[in-house]
Amino acid sequence: MGLKNRSDLLYHLTAVKNKERVFENAFQGVARMILENPIDKVSVNGKTTYDFSIFRTGKKHVIGMYDEINSFVSYVKDAAEGGSSEEMAFVLVGEPGNGKTFFVEFLCSRYREFLSQEKNRKYTFRFKNLNKLGTYGKITTIESQTYEDPMVLAMNFLESKDQTKDFLIKKVGFTEKDIEQIYDNYRPLGACSSYIWSEVREYTSENIDEMLSFVEIVPVPLSESLGTITGKYPAKDKMTSSAVDLLGEESIQRLLHISDTNNPYRFDLRRGALARVAGGGIHFSDEIYKNKKDLVQVYLGVIQNRMIEVDGYKWPIDTLIIATSNNSEFNRFLSEKEEAPIVDRCRICYVSHNTNYSLQRELTQYVIGSETRTTLNKEVLHQDPNLNYAASIAVVLSRLPRSEKLTPIEMLKLSAGEVAGEKSIKTLAEVIDTLNQDTSIVKRFGQKGLGQRNLGRAVQLLIESSETNEGKCVFAYDVFRALERVVLDYVTDPNDRKKYLEDLKIAKGLYRERIMTEMFNAYMDEPYAIRKDVMNYVNMIIGIDAENLGPDKMWKYKDPQNGELKALKIDERYITSVEERLGLKTREQRDTFRTSIRKIYGQKISLNPGYDFMDNLELVKAVTDVRLKSDIAGAGSLVGALANRTNDENQKLYDRMIETMFNKLNYCNTCAQKTIEYFCTQEDEN
Repeated sequence: MGLKNRSDLLYHLTAVKNKERVFENAFQGVARMILENPIDKVSVNGKTTYDFSIFRTGKKHVIGMYDEINSFVSYVKDAAEGGSSEEMAFVLVGEPGNGKTFFVEFLCSRYREFLSQEKNRKYTFRFKNLNKLGTYGKITTIESQTYEDPMVLAMNFLESKDQTKDFLIKKVGFTEKDIEQIYDNYRPLGACSSYIWSEVREYTSENIDEMLSFVEIVPVPLSESLGTITGKYPAKDKMTSSAVDLLGEESIQRLLHISDTNNPYRFDLRRGALARVAGGGIHFSDEIYKNKKDLVQVYLGVIQNRMIEVDGYKWPIDTLIIATSNNSEFNRFLSEKEEAPIVDRCRICYVSHNTNYSLQRELTQYVIGSETRTTLNKEVLHQDPNLNYAASIAVVLSRLPRSEKLTPIEMLKLSAGEVAGEKSIKTLAEVIDTLNQDTSIVKRFGQKGLGQRNLGRAVQLLIESSETNEGKCVFAYDVFRALERVVLDYVTDPNDRKKYLEDLKIAKGLYRERIMTEMFNAYMDEPYAIRKDVMNYVNMIIGIDAENLGPDKMWKYKDPQNGELKALKIDERYITSVEERLGLKTREQRDTFRTSIRKIYGQKISLNPGYDFMDNLELVKAVTDVRLKSDIAGAGSLVGALANRTNDENQKLYDRMIETMFNKLNYCNTCAQKTIEYFCTQEDEN
């Protein structure tokens, strides 16, 4: 068949038979799109879960949200396989600024990309030559208002099902098995298509070739701005919203042409948001419970029956319905008991904030932006290398609930999959399970805290401040002041406000410890000095009991990180000093600690050969303190040397450290000086 026949119904049916085009519903399409991409397994808060790679691609992709994505995928898969989810909408409920809308919009853009591939493209049909029928005035072509698939027309081609199946087998060459599969997705034609098609049947006396001359196959437009395939309906206020926005209304323009007043084509469905996504699309209802009651009732009918109903006429639709809502609107809606049926028709998914600070660093980067920032005078604005870390731990700590079993810092580390002293990931899993039993959603794990929008506000305050513009640098410590301002201005609940301000204090303490490490690296004139010393301690406690250890305490071992043979002198004084700093006084305590370090090393190195213990903050702090003490008689004297630069030696040390920070650690003069200044104060010491 030549290209000129591409718009023929028979060409399309043959292409479907030969698997060159697809006939599937919206759920099957979305499920196929997700599951055709690689799927990984990840451990989140002590539980193994799946990670779907389609959500992790692109410049600005979804970060975290593992449980929510798993819920969504199982919902779509269940609906694609004909389960009860078919008659439900998927509703994301959560605090503002935790990524609900971003997730839905990301899904929609991926779906449009998926449908733009030739094999996955959606098609619909239009009726032509309508002037022959004589009842349509100057209207000569009419496109299916709900973008029905040509296969739906094929399944309703003749009046009886048996005749139609016969036509599909004889004329197109489908097998009985093919027909069975196709009819699994059977739905009747919409009111206007059905009405026009029966007129065509009558006019042609059911002559198949003549009937085919009235039909033309066209691809469904994928334009985002037209709202076809993926459309969004934002909740409007009580006055301006009406069911017309969703369903459509009678069109005066069409009535001027159509002489038959019973013709359902007089209703213009494309005026509503639903018809434009009815051909295997995604309908996104933003803040669904903010809509007034009669609109929510419309949604109830649409979700359950997958039908657009206007004045008794029906148009079946094939749409995946996703909605969002914030907690307060949802709770208000639930309190109105008569609204129970709509909630019954929704698969509710509670979206928590991101509680993994290492993942938050990517989200913080979205807020800070990848573009080069400039000051008000158009000069390049430098970013303190610790800015992202400081902002990330501060907001994540605000999202972690208080617990008797774990301190905030232990919870912060365990949530990021890191080591937290003696506490195991099981403790965190227990804490989360207990919290998630609470009937009040906001008391569950990760449901409350400073969201992305609050972080965005803090970054705006930071960049507009005069200190930032004067110094041409966004200094990390200032982010705490900006977040404090945001908490005072935007958090209304006094208990929440008090907690968030306490969390900021804890975050400052963690920032302080990081600065100690940075200063040591700067003092040693090497970016990874502290990392080397931490690994030296770890290797020493592994080698101390080695059989091949000579009297000179030299131990030869093969480095698992690069496979090289290395020699290490085991310095027992160094080991003891580190362990004293960790508060390990007795022999038993030391042995227990060493055993736990060896165990962690054994577990981590097999999965990640580059593992360096830098997430074990207590160990890093102890090593830093010991090295600062042994090298320059204590951190206090380094503080003294840097603070009192009246003699040449101290000035030289200061200049050398500034130079190292500038050349090797990505600081600029402003943040290098401010960081040293901060190091010299006694602020925020935990």
